[in-house]
Amino acid sequence: MIKTFARTKDLQLLSDVPVERLFKDDILWYWVDFDTPDEAQAAVLSSQFNFNHLAVEDCLDFCERPKVDYYDQYNFFIFNSLDPDTFEPIEIDIFAGENYLVTFHQTSLKEIDSVRQKLLETANTKNEETSYYVYQILDKIVDSYFPAVYKTEDALSDIDIRLGNRDTEGMIEQLFAIRTDLLKLRRIVSSMKELLYRILNSEHLANFGIKKRYYNDIYDHLLKLSDIIETNREITTDVRDNIISVNSNKMNTIMTILTVISSIFIPLTFIVGVYGMNFKFMPELGWRYGYYIIMGLMAVICVFMVVYFIRKGWLTISKKSRKKK
Repeated sequence: MIKTFARTKDLQLLSDVPVERLFKDDILWYWVDFDTPDEAQAAVLSSQFNFNHLAVEDCLDFCERPKVDYYDQYNFFIFNSLDPDTFEPIEIDIFAGENYLVTFHQTSLKEIDSVRQKLLETANTKNEETSYYVYQILDKIVDSYFPAVYKTEDALSDIDIRLGNRDTEGMIEQLFAIRTDLLKLRRIVSSMKELLYRILNSEHLANFGIKKRYYNDIYDHLLKLSDIIETNREITTDVRDNIISVNSNKMNTIMTILTVISSIFIPLTFIVGVYGMNFKFMPELGWRYGYYIIMGLMAVICVFMVVYFIRKGWLTISKKSRKKK
C-alpha cells in the first residue's frame, strides 16, 4: 500500500493523492509511505522517484544493519525497529530530501502510524522540515526499545526472586533465553547508536541544522539503553553463578547425607558379614543369647555414630530446610 501526504504552498495538507500529483509546482513538501508494498508498488521507487539502484536494492534486501548513505539530492537511512515478541529487527528505509520524505517498510509499524497522525493533527499549524519527521520516526523507534528492555529486566528480577527461595528448577533455561534476548537487543541498540553518532558528526547532514539537538537527545536514550542492557547481561552472569552454587550446595548436602548413612552401615555390614559365614566352629553361634547381644551391639553402634555425626554437624538440617519440610 502506498500512502501519500502533500503540503501545498498555502500550507494545506493533501492525503492519498496519486504519486504523479506530488511533482506539481504547487506542492511545497510531501511524504510517501510504502507500507508492506508489493513488487509493482516497490518498482515506483525507481520509476517515479529515480532513486539510486543501490539504495533500492537495500530496501528490498532484508535485513540490513542501520546506516546512512549520502546522495546528491537526498540522504538514505536504514533504521531498525523492534518486534516486541521475538526481539528481531524490523527494517525501515527512509529517503530524506530537502522537500520530501519517502519511507519503505515490509511490516506495518505503529511508529510510522504515530508520526503520520501527528502530521495530520498539525497540518494547518506547522511547516516542519524533513529532518523533523525523520527525528520523529527515529524517536518513536527508540522509544519502542524501552518496553522490551524492561521486559527482560522484569524476567531477570523474577528469576532472582525465585533463586532466593532456592527453587532453581528450569532457571538455567530461562536465564539463557533472557541472555539471548539481551544479545538481540544489544545488537540492535549498538548499531543504532553507531548510526546516531554518524548523524551527529556528519558534515553531509548540514541541512538537518538545528534539529541535531533533537538527535542528540535520542543518542542519550540509546546510551541509557546500552548501559541497562550491559548491566542486565552482567546480572545474568551473576545469577548463573548463583544458580550453579545453589545446585552445587544441594548436591554437596545430598552427598553428605548419603555418605553419613553409608558410614553408619559399614560396621553393621561388617558384623553381619562376619556372623554370616558358614564356618563350623564359631563359639558365638552356640551362645544362648548371642543373637540378642549382637543386635544390641549393632543398635549401640548405630546410635553412637548418629550422635557423633550430629555433634560434628554433619547431620545438621538448616532451619530453612525444616520449614520447607
